[in-house]
Amino acid sequence: MSNRGFHDISIYHERTRTRGVQPVVYWTSRAILVPLLRLVFWLGRIGREHVPDEGAVLLAANHRSSLDPFVIGCCVKRPMYFMAKRELFNHRLFGWYLNCLGAFPVRRGESDEEALATAAAVLERGDPLTIFPEGKRFPAGALRRPRRGVGRLALETGAPVVPVAVAGTERARDGWRINPCRVRIRIGRPLTFPRVERPSQHLASEVTGRIWPCVELQWEWLGGLPPLRRAAVIGAGSMGSALAVLLARGGLEVQLGARTAAQAELLAAERQNARYLPGVELPPEVSVSTVEEIELAGVDLVVLAVPSSALPAAVARSGAGIGQRSAVLVASKGLVGPLGTTPSRYVGERVRARAVAVLGGPVHALEAVRSGAAAVLASDDLDFQIQLGDVLEAAGTDIECSDDLVGTELAGAAKNAAALAAAAAAGEGMNAAGAAAGRVFCEVHELALREGARGETFAGLAGAGDLVSTVLAAGSRNRRAGEELANGVPAEQIPGVLGQAAEALDCVPLLAQRLESAGLEAGALGRLRDLVEGRLAASDWVAGLGTGTGERTRADRETRAA
Repeated sequence: MSNRGFHDISIYHERTRTRGVQPVVYWTSRAILVPLLRLVFWLGRIGREHVPDEGAVLLAANHRSSLDPFVIGCCVKRPMYFMAKRELFNHRLFGWYLNCLGAFPVRRGESDEEALATAAAVLERGDPLTIFPEGKRFPAGALRRPRRGVGRLALETGAPVVPVAVAGTERARDGWRINPCRVRIRIGRPLTFPRVERPSQHLASEVTGRIWPCVELQWEWLGGLPPLRRAAVIGAGSMGSALAVLLARGGLEVQLGARTAAQAELLAAERQNARYLPGVELPPEVSVSTVEEIELAGVDLVVLAVPSSALPAAVARSGAGIGQRSAVLVASKGLVGPLGTTPSRYVGERVRARAVAVLGGPVHALEAVRSGAAAVLASDDLDFQIQLGDVLEAAGTDIECSDDLVGTELAGAAKNAAALAAAAAAGEGMNAAGAAAGRVFCEVHELALREGARGETFAGLAGAGDLVSTVLAAGSRNRRAGEELANGVPAEQIPGVLGQAAEALDCVPLLAQRLESAGLEAGALGRLRDLVEGRLAASDWVAGLGTGTGERTRADRETRAA
């Protein structure tokens, strides 16, 4: 079986099946490597007694680094075999050496029957074999979903399966440089399954589902990041209900926290949020209660799905109950008064969570549940990005991860303000609407750059993409709020007209305040704040944009020239 770019790798499978390791090379290398690995990595090995000294045994382990097979081999007193990616065997001498140590090639990302046949032959011969059910290395985050190959091998060969967790090897290498660090291995008790000649895919998956929690148990005992299993969503409005549905689809048990007992009883009885998310059934994995009834310390993920103006009350009500091993997702798009603090910073300063993330981009609740969405997940914690991103993608959401928290949050605030501005100016024509949105958005962009955000965040999903969807959406609260302002409705009455909050009404004054405090131009935002606070009529707000006279453009040119 030769492929372009590779020499014939079948020879390595044949050697492994018929001859096994090369004794001189193997034992000489082991005599050197085992003491070296134990010294350099301060290797801690727990549960070595669970690996049988004779007979076939299948070691199922997580995979953090290419060093994993070698440190696991230090726990076994006899030659151990393992799969290695096919690319490593492209160099003949290196491939020969790996093969002498017990490695044989596998084609990753596809069902490699030749590799599985070699693995089965090793086990039938009575030798130990290590397999990494995740399929490839994942140096960060929690353990990933396993593939069913480990269950298939356990059933076809009848070999006992020993769960193994490895922690620390992801820090042991930087390219070809070895970094001394602490590496720990924990080995669980063997699992046995009845032998089945040709197990179905379903049966292999079921057995894998029995094996992998035992690996996760060893991993968590070592202090590894646990998977997200249980979530609590605080806020049963449109976004809160939508996120509860999506998280349940992603495999989590979800508690949806309503503000009042009456709302909780109605949602629990009807199994849908008819007011905010009509026609969407709450999955069985979603339970409904009041916020006070949720044991927040026992959940892995807390979602704050409330408007930014309600965030202080939500944190005061629930923040103390959030445990240190929980993570928080903030779904608010705006700023928190009175200082105009970004939601993630406000929450991070008051909650003992291990990580905080924010959700940005064009995520309209009903559409996200029915047909998916493209969203930005921003956090400075890479592990949490990966964990939550995997859950949301499993639920049908296209996730773009970012570490630009301030950019993502200010982009969300900017699009709300720009949508409000465009709608308030639209009565004077599309040119006026475009000028209003563009100038407001540009002013916030300058603030974001001043505070360390990246320009591409505003140009991407979190900024321009979200702005377009907000302006076009028929049910956009911020666009409708702008229309009501243009009709002369006072800002304080607009939430009652809409039936829910419009983030931009609270956000615009805070944005203008932050720009002025930073010494930046806030012409458009300052006048929009005057409109929101009732000091300026909508017609005067539009006239002040200078869309017809060119006075604003001339002033800008004169300023730049000076």
